Amino acid sequence: MPRELVDSVLTLMCAHYVFPERAVFAAANIRERFDAGRYEGLDEAGVVERLNADLRELCADKHLRLRARRGRHADGGEGAPGDVLAAYRERLRTDNHRIGRVERLDGNVGYIDLRGVTDPAVGGRAVAAAMELVSHTYALLLDLRRNRGGSPDGAVFWSSYFFPDSGTHLNSIESAETGATRQYWSLPYLPGERYLDRPVYVLTGPDTFSAGEEICYNLKAQSRAVLVGESTAGGAHPARALPLTATLELTVPYARSVNPVTGTNWEGAGVEPDVSVPAEEAYAVAYRAALEHVLATASVPTLLDEARAALAAL
Repeated sequence: MPRELVDSVLTLMCAHYVFPERAVFAAANIRERFDAGRYEGLDEAGVVERLNADLRELCADKHLRLRARRGRHADGGEGAPGDVLAAYRERLRTDNHRIGRVERLDGNVGYIDLRGVTDPAVGGRAVAAAMELVSHTYALLLDLRRNRGGSPDGAVFWSSYFFPDSGTHLNSIESAETGATRQYWSLPYLPGERYLDRPVYVLTGPDTFSAGEEICYNLKAQSRAVLVGESTAGGAHPARALPLTATLELTVPYARSVNPVTGTNWEGAGVEPDVSVPAEEAYAVAYRAALEHVLATASVPTLLDEARAALAAL
């Protein structure tokens, strides 16, 4: 069983990984470690843990990993593709498309707790509703500290609210399978108002991952937001899940992101904040900066009093 599982993983990786030379190197090393007894005596869970550790060490790619296969029924049976998609969309709907909280904070500062990045074809209305609720604030806190990623199209959808038109090249994704490059630009039309000419503070931490990191990277590269917190997890390569066994699947990056400003991406290194503080302190630090902006720009006496009181309470 361990030999069959390891061979299957390495075969899939070598056939689909975006960096074929790295795949061949890793496969050879893992086979040497297997023959040396590194996987001896392990059950399936132990083999998965050991393989994931070896893949992280040899490939340094956080999207390349074994995990429990999605789309399974409680009895272990596999759902039909349509049933799996329906269940996934229902989970997103009842989870409010990963929008945990939207709030107007004292001092007329907006706050969005975004814990995932849904495809706009599925959750675009929820995104637009969230942005509408903060559209009249003087500054915005976009909290991505618990964001575990999602759709590249969703990352562009969210990012586009902070740019005036379709003139900003946000990201490109180069496919190793086809050789094609897809450019992602800010969208020419969005439902609701864009959030322009006001400061945006993005809260980051070590759990910020994948498409959540893309939003961070997009806004930082374009100097459109101030990132506050800790460096993010460092997963930049788009991946797909390949079935491996009845219970396991392998996620394999098949393309790489290339930012048009930096010429690279955040794989491995993560996205570094502009203001480095412990993640748990990021909210207070960003809120303080937002309130100071309100006090410097607002003119309504009642709003100024509200902002002063909020600042004093921090």
